[in-house]
Amino acid sequence: MEREQIDLDTEGVGRGAIIRYGHWGRPVLVFPSEAGRAWDFENNGMIDAVAPLLADGRIKLYAVDSFDHLTWSDNSLPTEERARRHGAYERWILDTVVPLVDEDSPGHGRIVTVGASMGGFHAINFALKRPDVFGVGISLSGNFDPSSWHGWGELGEATYFANPTAYVAGMEGDHLQWVREHANILLVAGQGAFEVHPTQSLPGAHRMAGILADKDIPHEFDLWGHDSAHDWPWWRKQLEHHLPRFC
Repeated sequence: MEREQIDLDTEGVGRGAIIRYGHWGRPVLVFPSEAGRAWDFENNGMIDAVAPLLADGRIKLYAVDSFDHLTWSDNSLPTEERARRHGAYERWILDTVVPLVDEDSPGHGRIVTVGASMGGFHAINFALKRPDVFGVGISLSGNFDPSSWHGWGELGEATYFANPTAYVAGMEGDHLQWVREHANILLVAGQGAFEVHPTQSLPGAHRMAGILADKDIPHEFDLWGHDSAHDWPWWRKQLEHHLPRFC
């Protein structure tokens, strides 16, 4: 299997790593769990879980750094400042990573996003904000309300537009119709250890699914059993189960 690490500098984020796996196929952009690095998917068996898709040329996978330690995971900052810093990460993905992926995988259609835990937030956030770029968003045990992540301080516009539970609930008119026509969301959650406390992933997925349903945005909510925990062994199974449907 082909593997290459690329380090890219960008304003407001610093140097970020992208690791590319595979030789051909639909591009899949993957986000690690909270404060994770680009190699976390590989180190936790996620690449092995989709190795047949890579070998068969069905996907080309791009794993990126998270930079959560500078944004959502820095509890010393008020939530609004964390959201402003998150904006720099969004610009890095859209202005630096996406053009690299497009150049490397021309003609393969819109990008699939996948993420685990906080990475699931990133995957769904990008897929809902830019469904013209990201054709499918897959969350494994995500929580989608950053205002609830040890938040403090006055919330403003930056937090609103970084919070899918807020900005999707506020969608209407032509923009909502555009999202309906382009978005495709998959929420996966278990009912086992750590999916409720402290992560709130299970109730978060229920809430996000309800908002998407209210707005008639195409989505699926796949609820796994009481043995399905908030951890990599289960995310490997979920990724192996679902990703082939989209590639």
